Amino acid sequence: MLLDHLNAKLEAIAAKSMTRVLRVAETGTAPHQQVRGVDGQSRELLMFCSNDYLGLAAHPAVAEAYIAGVRRYGTGSGASHLISGHSAAHDAIEKALAEFVSPEIPHARALYFCTGYMANLAVVTALGDAGADIFSEELNHASLIDGTRLAKAEVKRFAHRDVAGLRALLAASTARIKLIVTDAVFSMDGDIAPLDELLALAEAFDAWLIVDDAHGFGVLGPQGRGSLARFGLRSERLILVGTLGKAAAVAGAFVAAHPTVIEYLIQAARPYIFTTAAPPAVAHALLTSLALIRTEEGEARRAQLQRLQAQLRAGLDALTSEYPQLGWQLASSDTPVQPLIIGDNAATMRLAARLEREGLRVSGIRPPTVAPGTARLRITLCGSHTAADIDRLLQALRAAAQDFAAELAA
Repeated sequence: MLLDHLNAKLEAIAAKSMTRVLRVAETGTAPHQQVRGVDGQSRELLMFCSNDYLGLAAHPAVAEAYIAGVRRYGTGSGASHLISGHSAAHDAIEKALAEFVSPEIPHARALYFCTGYMANLAVVTALGDAGADIFSEELNHASLIDGTRLAKAEVKRFAHRDVAGLRALLAASTARIKLIVTDAVFSMDGDIAPLDELLALAEAFDAWLIVDDAHGFGVLGPQGRGSLARFGLRSERLILVGTLGKAAAVAGAFVAAHPTVIEYLIQAARPYIFTTAAPPAVAHALLTSLALIRTEEGEARRAQLQRLQAQLRAGLDALTSEYPQLGWQLASSDTPVQPLIIGDNAATMRLAARLEREGLRVSGIRPPTVAPGTARLRITLCGSHTAADIDRLLQALRAAAQDFAAELAA
């Protein structure tokens, strides 16, 4: 009976073309990766679905730092941070990250977490007590949404990038504590929150502004300091969550904020207190990764990303204009996340499967990750992609568009 119940749910998922399938990467993250597909066959694919935006996951200096960290600290931390698991490597990366973002958050202190999901849960649940109101952007990442569900605060959602709507909600709130919670770069759309306007509202209504910069940290702003730096923001009201497994190419996340905020998280954030600390070798490797982000090499990789984005967008603009009958739309994005909205779930997955047969891996994204009717290819770019890689993707998409258009006309 119990298995019948689950099988019925699985069949309903499949009927909506929403089944998710695991693939096995047999080599490290890189533009060209050996992948075992759903048919069990292993082949090299040109990848446009990784969040390794700067291409540092394969950088030899980061790998060597990881190895050195294992030699120095071993493979595990042994306990939670507050017992015996907080190593010199954790302390060092926290201090380096705090210094890195201090132009945006005066006197910043940073706290390291095992994952970005845990960091978001920690901040929102610890600060969102019964005396607070949380104002949550409707397109926030699942980790922020789950944080608001677990928090004791009342949650008020505002529409995507709707500053006026948020202002009205803030004005109507009588809560003692107000938390504005938003992604910086929205992971499925690639657009950027109006952080300058959100901070102005935080100042006007005495609120905290919690910003999840998972997809901006390392990529945007001077030295890759992220979305806050891109806008030139500076305030003690800012609470920054940054992911370290994307552009930083290792693992984990951090929260940077005023020292009082960080001290409170240490005392009250359950996802921090009640979990084993990440291996110190991870934090040790991140010191090298952060150094690379800040250097001329990091700047060169960000410049390459900008060139690739321009090349891809020009090609997709031409493609969607040539085949308007398909209804494909290129989302507005100035980040490495470049969504091509197809619309229908089945059509999206058919296109993704065709690309994979031709040696290109691009993720098809469907509801509930995105709204119904907006299924898409989530194309992500990496600083180690080449112009030839982009051309190959555009050629494959153009051939598919020609065939899909011919089917419509038949």
